[in-house]
Amino acid sequence: MSTRISSAPDTVTQARAVERLVQGVATSDGAGVKLTRVLTPDLQRRLDPFLMMDNFGTDNPDDYIGGFPDHPHRGFETITYMIEGRMRHRDSGGNEGLLENGGVQWMTAGRGLVHSELPEQEAGRMEGFQLWLNLAAKDKMCEPGYVDIQSNDIPEIEVGDGVVARLIAGSSHGQAGAMQRELTEPVYIDVVFNGAGEFSQVLPAAHNAFVYVYRGQVHLGDQEVGLHRMAILKNNPEADGVVIRSDGPARVLLIAGRPLNEPIAQYGPFVMNTKEELYQAVADYQAGKFV
Repeated sequence: MSTRISSAPDTVTQARAVERLVQGVATSDGAGVKLTRVLTPDLQRRLDPFLMMDNFGTDNPDDYIGGFPDHPHRGFETITYMIEGRMRHRDSGGNEGLLENGGVQWMTAGRGLVHSELPEQEAGRMEGFQLWLNLAAKDKMCEPGYVDIQSNDIPEIEVGDGVVARLIAGSSHGQAGAMQRELTEPVYIDVVFNGAGEFSQVLPAAHNAFVYVYRGQVHLGDQEVGLHRMAILKNNPEADGVVIRSDGPARVLLIAGRPLNEPIAQYGPFVMNTKEELYQAVADYQAGKFV
């Protein structure tokens, strides 16, 4: 486990309210991996710069054993956060890494990458999340990249009694997270309530933000947010953050980012700004021009 830093809560003078609750859609991807698509394409404009978020979690190996064989990406970043299980990453850039409990794989597809994510287990529970973070138009054709972040390298802060925040990206309570991005300024925090408690997080008013509950239930103001529900937070120029309260053990993801406000054109694993760029992406992939 990473070293925990005790911290006083961020001061939020006016917390964001919940705009609406969203229930994910059951689907499958890769070689039949069963998952819940929490952030669906119809929410891309509302939750810009985030394009998609999947939650996979099962004790049945038949639901995950096929994994995600070789597939391409262009124009965005994928952030895979493993809660339980082992997943091997390999890509056409020569990168390879093993994603284990509590670890994060942050891949920048940029101008084009082919990768695979395959389970390195035949039994037990496999659980985690994959979030797609858009790249600005000027960065979509950047050099691909890959960062493996082991669980021990993710900073943790302890706020009050029994509330621990794992800082995957952005910052909280004066502590920088494991990853930073300039334009989209993503905040990605896994908040762990070991019992009743409260967590406050300052957020820029311009950021789009949501909370996803994957253990227990929590309250945002007067709104109860139940298990496997996403709460989209209202954009209020006078609000300066969010306050999450729990009456018992719970875990939630708090995710926020600065919108790019650029056109979004998507065709499967390619996300660009125009249809013409999508046609070029497909042609380049078919011609073997990805790294």
